[in-house]
Amino acid sequence: MALTQDTIEQISQQLLEAERSCQPIKAISDRFTDLSYDDVYAIQSKTIDTKVKSGAVIVGKKIGLTSTAMQEQFNIKEPDYGIIIDSGVFREGQPIPRKSLILPRIEAEMAFLLRDDLQGPGVTVANVLDATEAVMPAFEVIDSRFKDWKITVKDSIADNASNAAVILGGKLTPLLPDIDLRLTGMVLEKNGAVIATAAGAAVLGNPAESVAWLANKLNEYGIALRRGEIIMSGSLIRAVDIEPGSFFRATFDRLGSVSALFK
Repeated sequence: MALTQDTIEQISQQLLEAERSCQPIKAISDRFTDLSYDDVYAIQSKTIDTKVKSGAVIVGKKIGLTSTAMQEQFNIKEPDYGIIIDSGVFREGQPIPRKSLILPRIEAEMAFLLRDDLQGPGVTVANVLDATEAVMPAFEVIDSRFKDWKITVKDSIADNASNAAVILGGKLTPLLPDIDLRLTGMVLEKNGAVIATAAGAAVLGNPAESVAWLANKLNEYGIALRRGEIIMSGSLIRAVDIEPGSFFRATFDRLGSVSALFK
């Protein structure tokens, strides 16, 4: 670890203030050229610990940058992960204030509700499917606390994988034998117009593969995926810009739909 504990805490506080004020800061990769993965995960952990001490509840975890479309959009070659807290989960029909965000974008994903704990190493797709209670359609809103989205994967990790909000669809679908998440299609609409289509295979070949990757990665830090948590498996499509007044709907084959409104 290259950064001192004092520096880790300072950066965490800067990110918290950037989120609160909607005033982004300079990417830490521009300020510290020898950042390690341990450094940036420590910054993320410090930020989440601060929020939990203030009353936040961890309700799930997210994987980001899992699709080729997302990796190409941000010129990043590997996934990352972050933590979802209760205040960041919005219900359908609840308008989300655009002014509380900096440069937000929206992603359409499949969310996994876990029936059992999952902890690496060695977690496979089969383990993930066996441990899953149900899957539901979901949106994630991403928003970088760094200026102009000029980030590396290490910046993203430090910034809790750019997580800003999660919107869950109203339908839970058990993973029946005839549902193949790889072949599950999705249509995304913005203000009533179709703007993107994709299938589950866009996410590391299988959204369950993404969840397995997360369980194995988190084991390096002594963290498990817990029963009852929502796991966001990553976007099927490129992230879409959000303007005030935008209304989005993502419809998934057999899984239902999810919608989000920004005021």
